[in-house]
Amino acid sequence: MFSFQVSGLQNGPLFLRSLLIGMTLLVAGCTVGPDYRRPTLLLPETWSGSDAKDLARPADLALWWKSFNDPELNSLIERAIVNNKSVTIAQARVRQARAYLREKTATLSPAVSASSSATKTNTASSVLSAGEDDQFNSFSTGFSASWEVDLFGGKRRAREAAKYGLDASNEELRNTILVLIGDVAENYMQARAAQARTALAARTAKSQRQTALLTQRKHESGSATIADAARADAQAAMTESDLPAYEIARSTAVNRLGVLLGLPPAALATELTSYEAIHHLNLPMRAGIPADVLLTRPDVRMAERQLAQSNAKIGVAQAARYPAISLTGSIASSAFHVSDFVKGSTIGWSVGPAITVPLFEAGRLKAAVDVAEASRDEALAVYEASVLTAMEEVENAIITLSQQRRRSEKLAKAVDAYRRADKASKTLYEAGSITYLELLDGQRQLYAAESSWIDSQLSATTAYIALNKALGGGWNGEIPNSMDAHRE
Repeated sequence: MFSFQVSGLQNGPLFLRSLLIGMTLLVAGCTVGPDYRRPTLLLPETWSGSDAKDLARPADLALWWKSFNDPELNSLIERAIVNNKSVTIAQARVRQARAYLREKTATLSPAVSASSSATKTNTASSVLSAGEDDQFNSFSTGFSASWEVDLFGGKRRAREAAKYGLDASNEELRNTILVLIGDVAENYMQARAAQARTALAARTAKSQRQTALLTQRKHESGSATIADAARADAQAAMTESDLPAYEIARSTAVNRLGVLLGLPPAALATELTSYEAIHHLNLPMRAGIPADVLLTRPDVRMAERQLAQSNAKIGVAQAARYPAISLTGSIASSAFHVSDFVKGSTIGWSVGPAITVPLFEAGRLKAAVDVAEASRDEALAVYEASVLTAMEEVENAIITLSQQRRRSEKLAKAVDAYRRADKASKTLYEAGSITYLELLDGQRQLYAAESSWIDSQLSATTAYIALNKALGGGWNGEIPNSMDAHRE
């Protein structure tokens, strides 16, 4: 760097003052670096994989989980948004970005500082021989001001980058809440599904124990073999062996819910003990059009804001390659006694520009520009990838929800038929019209069908949750002030 300073500008030659003022006015409005333009992406006009008439209608994404009409789920989500630690971390990042923007905005204004000092001076040749006449006090006070003229817009680009960074942090917070809501809903439904499986296994095992008792009596009367009695007892035990696995699944989901709510893992164990069936939804699928994900997905919007931020940083790097002018001024007053500041002090002042010119940096500043441009290209690729990922998630959720609903409907019919068959088989077995193996085969089929039906209900519900997440559904778009007001 090379720099020089001109002081006492008010007494300088007229042409010098005119030159500097004219140069300042000429380049003050210049801003280097590329202006940001949102990329234009080619997206399909409709979603594939479904013939639903309502598919192209805009999705109702705000508070979508309330469609389940489950007060417990509503309560869990509301508590999670307030207390979840990932949300707290994202809120802190928003406050950091907000403060950083204020910092960059302040660099556009002049800086003023004040100073004062008091000094005791000894003028004698020896400390031992110094007397009161050889010592004196001096006092000084003054003000100084400086302002770096943003000739090439480097500071304005820095503020622009900080503004985009704040936007990205806000979108990160919204995305954190979106993911949190989906995680709470999914784990809640998994806990309810585990309870449904437990209830099914317990009910089936109880029925099988009654059949085993009947078979034992038949054996004692000679109308059934000992093998039939053993098989009946073994079948009941096999069904009962599923109960621990279902309890593990339920406890795991409940423990995860506790952590999502910012609580110890087992904090919700008592609250979620009572059995509740899965609230099955058969709502129309509304996914809008693919272009909607650019507006509704917070992770996509965050990637776009990060792209804009990296674009602004190119201007910051380019501005560093050009000269910089700082206007500085100071005024100071000194006296031997504090009382002399009123009329007996000495006043000195200076004012003038300082020009800093980068002469030889061995390519460092140019390399910084290259780095910024490469970072912009990376951010563009990340943005495009986020859009493709969002579209993939929506497409997968649409087809999964559609097919799982069809599967669930078929399984419901199968379960109903197997229940009728099982009821008839029990009557026939008690009358001795069929063998135990025929009864056993029917019970196995019913139990398998009912288990598959529960799985399909959970899969359809999970797909509905995934579709709302993929479309960017979540909170109502506003972050409650209570979550960060006490930290400002």
